[in-house]
Amino acid sequence: MTDIQTQGPARDFIGYGRTPPYVIWPGGAKVAINLVLIYEEGSEYSWLEDGRNDNWGEYNLATSPDLRDLGTETHFEYGSRAGVWRLARLFDRFNVPVTVSACAVALQRNPDVAAWMKDRGHDLLGHGLRWTDYPGMSREEERRQLQEAIDLYREVLGMHPAGWNCRSFPSVNTRELIIESGGFLYYSDPCNDDIPYFVKHDGGDLLVVPYSKTLNDSRYLIAPGYGNPRDFAEDCRSAIDYLIDEADETGGKMLTIAAHARWSGQPNRASGLREVIEHVTRSNGQAAFMRREDIARHWLANHKQFKKGA
Repeated sequence: MTDIQTQGPARDFIGYGRTPPYVIWPGGAKVAINLVLIYEEGSEYSWLEDGRNDNWGEYNLATSPDLRDLGTETHFEYGSRAGVWRLARLFDRFNVPVTVSACAVALQRNPDVAAWMKDRGHDLLGHGLRWTDYPGMSREEERRQLQEAIDLYREVLGMHPAGWNCRSFPSVNTRELIIESGGFLYYSDPCNDDIPYFVKHDGGDLLVVPYSKTLNDSRYLIAPGYGNPRDFAEDCRSAIDYLIDEADETGGKMLTIAAHARWSGQPNRASGLREVIEHVTRSNGQAAFMRREDIARHWLANHKQFKKGA
C-alpha cells in the first residue's frame, strides 16, 4: 500500500469503553439534539466550473453525461431558491437553534442565507471551500482550500468557523491541517461516538464533537433509506426516545440530525422534519436542541465534572 493509504490518525476501538462519562446537559436535558442544516448549493461540482457534474441532486446518479446536467443543476438550485427558506421559516416558527454546515462559496453566492444566520444567531460548521472530495487531494491543495474557505467565511459572515466537517469523508491530512491552522473550537468529521471526546496532539488536545450520518436525509436517495417523510420522522423519534430512556443509566448523549436544503426543503420532506421538532417540544425538556458550538463549549467547561459511569 502507498503512504497515503496508511497514514493519518490511528484507529481507536475503545473510546470511553464500558463506563462513559455521566453527562448532564444544560437545563437537565437528557438528549442534546444538534439539528444541522446543510447548505451546499452553488458549491457542488458542475460542468461549467469543473468539467464534471455532481451526482447528488435529487437522484444519486451512478454516471453522468459528458455535458451539462441541467436536471442536477436545477435540483441544487431548488435548495438555494426555495428549500433553504422553507426550512428557515420552519426553524424560525419553532425558535429552533440550528447549526449551518455551509460551504464558503455557497454562502458567497447567496448572501441572504448568511444574513439569516447572523440575524438568528445560528452557528457555522465549516464544510469546505466548495463541496468537493478530499480523499486523495494533496496536503498542499487541502491546506490552500482550508485557508481560502476561512478567509471567505470571514468575508461573508464575519467569523471563523467554530468547527469543521468535510464532504462525506475527510482526507488523511484533514485533522492535522485543522490543528495546524488553529482557531477551531472543535472538529466534527469522526462519526465514532455519542458524546464529545479529546484527541491528543503535540500542541495539546483537540476536541472532537462527533458527527453522524445515521439520521441524515440523504437516506431519501439511497437504499436502504427513507421511502417517505414518516420514515425519517419515526427514525428520529426512535433515537430520541431510546436515548431519553437510557439516560438515567448512562448519562446524557448527543444526537445529530442532518437536513439538506435541496432535500428536506421539499414540502413533503419538510413535514417529516416538522414532526421531529414537534416531538422534541413535547418531551418536557428531556430533549433539547443545541447548537454544535454550544455543545462544544458546554463540554469544554464541564467535562471534568462528569463522573465516569452512573
